[in-house]
Order: sequence, then C-alpha cells, then structure tokens
Amino acid sequence: MIGEVSRDCSPGQLVKVLDKAGEPFGIGFWNPRAKIPLRIAAHGDIEPTEEFFLNAIQRAAELRRGILKLDETTEAYRAVHGDADQLPGLVADKFGDVMSMEVSSLAVWQRLSTWIPALHAAFGTTRVRVQIDPEIARIESIPSLGHSLSETIRPMKIREHGVPFEINFAESHKTGFFCDQRENRKKFASLCADKEVLDLCCYTGGFSVQAALAGAKEVIAVDLDERSIEMAKRNANINQAKVKFTHADAFTWVRTMVENERKWDVVLADPPKFIHGKDEDRLGWNKYCDLNALVLKLVKPGGIFVTCSCSGMLSADDFERIVISAAQRQQMRLQIFDRTGAGPDHPTISNYPESRYLKVIWARVLY
Repeated sequence: MIGEVSRDCSPGQLVKVLDKAGEPFGIGFWNPRAKIPLRIAAHGDIEPTEEFFLNAIQRAAELRRGILKLDETTEAYRAVHGDADQLPGLVADKFGDVMSMEVSSLAVWQRLSTWIPALHAAFGTTRVRVQIDPEIARIESIPSLGHSLSETIRPMKIREHGVPFEINFAESHKTGFFCDQRENRKKFASLCADKEVLDLCCYTGGFSVQAALAGAKEVIAVDLDERSIEMAKRNANINQAKVKFTHADAFTWVRTMVENERKWDVVLADPPKFIHGKDEDRLGWNKYCDLNALVLKLVKPGGIFVTCSCSGMLSADDFERIVISAAQRQQMRLQIFDRTGAGPDHPTISNYPESRYLKVIWARVLY
C-alpha cells in the first residue's frame, strides 16, 4: 500500500504519512528493510515529533498506575503494550524496580537512550533489561541484541495478589513472566478448592501454584520445557505449595493419560502460540483442535475445562468454534460460563484486532 517515499527517509526515521489524496494520514516509523516497513503510531494531522512518544509513555503509566491502580495489587504488570500504547515495536513489563523490555523494531532500538529514562521516571523503576530476538534483529537490521543501558538482572521475586514468584531472566521466555494471565490465575484458583487439578503447559507454575494455595486436593502440572519445570518447582517451594510437576510433551502425556482412563475435576490447557503467521493458519487450527479434543477426555463429567490460545492471528470467535467442534467430536457439550483474555494492562486498540491475542474459555463439561 506504500506509494512514494521521500528520498531522504532513512531506516528508523519518524515520518509523516499522507494518503492517496495527499492529505495527512498519520505518523509512524519507517524501515524499508523490515517486513513491516511502515509502523503507524498515530492517525490524523499530527506533526512527527519525538515528544509524541515521551507523552505516550506518560499515558501508558497513567493507565496502569492512575486508572487501574495496579501497584496496589501486584509488582508485575505490562507497562507498554506496543501499538495499543502508540509505541509500536516495544513491549515492556514492570517487575518491581526492573523494566524488562522486548524490542522488535529498529526505530525503538535507536530511541532507547531517551525512552528508558522516561520509562524509569514514569513507572518508578531503576534497572532495565533489553531483549531482542536474533531473527527480528536480522530482519529489522538492529545492530545489537542488547543495548548499552541494559543490565544483567539476577533472579528476583515479585508478588502477584500477595503470592510470591521468582523470575530468573536468564532462563525465562519473553520478558520473564507472563503478566497477561494474572487475573485468570486468580479466577482459576477460586475454582480449585478440594478439587483434583491438572495444569497443562504450566510454564513456571503460575496457575498450579495458585490452585494449590487455594486448597486443591491434588495438582499435577506438565510442561515440555525442562527449565520452566525447574522454575515452577522453585515457585512451589517458595510458597510451600504441593504440586507434582512432570517434564513431558503435552500431546504424548495426555494420550497416555487417556489410555489409563485418568480424569480430573479441573483441567487447564495453556499451550504456546500455535499460529505465528498466515502461512501457519491450517496447521495451527489443527493443533488447537487436536489438543482440545484430547484434553477434554481428561475432564470428569461436570468438571471444569479452561482452555487458552495466545495466537493473535486466531480470532476469539474462531477459537471458540475450534473448542466447540473438539467437544462435539467427543459427544460432549460445553456449558461456557465465561470468556476472558489478558488483563487490562494489555489493552487492545480498535483498528488492530490482532492485539487481542489471548483468549480464555471457561466451561463445564456436560456429557
């Protein structure tokens, strides 16, 4: 859709964008080498100034700290959510006094020396960790996988609704801890008292630890990532929570449990992203359908089934269709009693539906 480009535009530059009629369309970051050469930050007749982004950081802080008052309930939350905060190419999570950042555009990387102090001032942090995926660095022509201001952060503890969890940045995925499931972990725990609970794809144990602390009769947690399992065990020990962790592939493990006719009162499936792009649509759909069809066999009649998708390319309606289809294949019916997603610190923006990436379906299984 990009037509003419001024000859003096350089990679990472903030540019003014005009529509086909030559009227102001918005401002954004330009990088002709990237898969997304133009990242629109704001629409309308706006002058492209760097001050806009410093104000965007202030607006992001006002939402989390002023409107949502997240500092009162947690030490871990999403501080900047990319396009939804008009800061395309930047995801940042606040963990106590640490700002953990994931950079996915050259333009953001070029501005970190200015943005990091602004983030510290807005969110009350003092230390920073910058992470850049090697493949994204190659595509965006980002010259380094870090930044001169980035620090090596030792393992640290944060509290979520009063429950401590340890973050080991050297061993973790993404920014270090999945803040998006914070409210869902609390809701899940409320369903687990005196129940036998299964947590599939448990990562560092957020759901399973909360379930155990809520009085679950038994909690079994499964994950393929051995490092995640070790961190999950540590989180359980920190909280003196009784959880049985298993290092295994979810598909293989579930099939074995189906053969053994094992069932649980409450079952959660929170798999990694199965759809990374449009070329993976069909394969990802099939994985979601197969996993949900298998996992449903592990839920006792009348039991609770909670299933998640973090694929932004899969809409909420399509995910629900997949889950319902999987249930019907097993001659089951789902009594869906809630549909949730990421917490309010992960806002979506109205013209970018893919930013609503996390979908969670809560249901009772009827045979």
